[in-house]
Amino acid sequence: MVHDVLAVLVGLVLLVVAGDLLVRGAVNLALRLGIPSLIVGLTVVAFGTSAPELLVSVKAVLDHAPGIALGNVVGSNIANILLVLGIPAVISVIHAGDAHARRSYLTMLAATLLFVLVAFLGPIRWPHALVLLAGLGLMLWDNYRKAKAHRDAEEEDLEGADPALPMWRIAIYTVLGLIGLPLAADLLVDGAVGIARIYDVSETVIGLTLVAVGTSLPELATSITAALRREADVAMGNVIGSNVFNLLGIIGIAGLLGPLPVPASMLDFDLWAMLVATLALAPFVLGRRDITRFWGFTLIAGYVAFLVALTH
Repeated sequence: MVHDVLAVLVGLVLLVVAGDLLVRGAVNLALRLGIPSLIVGLTVVAFGTSAPELLVSVKAVLDHAPGIALGNVVGSNIANILLVLGIPAVISVIHAGDAHARRSYLTMLAATLLFVLVAFLGPIRWPHALVLLAGLGLMLWDNYRKAKAHRDAEEEDLEGADPALPMWRIAIYTVLGLIGLPLAADLLVDGAVGIARIYDVSETVIGLTLVAVGTSLPELATSITAALRREADVAMGNVIGSNVFNLLGIIGIAGLLGPLPVPASMLDFDLWAMLVATLALAPFVLGRRDITRFWGFTLIAGYVAFLVALTH
């Protein structure tokens, strides 16, 4: 028991650190190779910031623990909306109604509906995975075309970009990230499976709770930091981008590696909880309403209610 808990804790910490190193190293390496910042932002940053979730889900599928892979993605999406937006909103108001947020939100809603449909047609196999990846490709192309239309797109700041970072440090960051992420995923999945067996709970529940919150920690830390700087609005973009990639990219890749049976409990409750959490943002984004402190506490209370329902 102690060994499993320690493996989970070390795995979570290593995921956060290795993920950050990989993003910083890969972003700066891509820019040094002459890849336009627009392309880097849409690909390297998007994939890099979701690398912890991706590696955990891939490891879970290879270890024949698909419940953790599915639970990780569904649970992360719920935690992203209710916690990663709720906690920063308590600190600083989130302005959710700009035109870019509305378009991105509709993309996230479409991705959520597609994922729910694919799940009900499950188990998720390679044909379903290709459909999800095609959806991701369509979203990336749309984002590229939209960003290309803006004259200042190339001047936007990129997460992790540092023109003064020496090449040797870029190499070290990239290598450490590439080594650390698989190791962290291995520790986290093995520990989570061990805990599930000890307490006789399903791997899906562990994925929905412990693993999901753990892999959402980077997004939560980023959003809280932004809120403390009175820049909480960036949390909305982080959550939407992460949720879309989780559903289309991570499950798409994991589905190519092996079948993902969808548990009945997920079809009966968890998927609908994710859809309700997604729809809960509609009045704010589409109605151009701010997420105030009151609504921040409401979102957090919603996550607590989800956990209570999950364990009963």
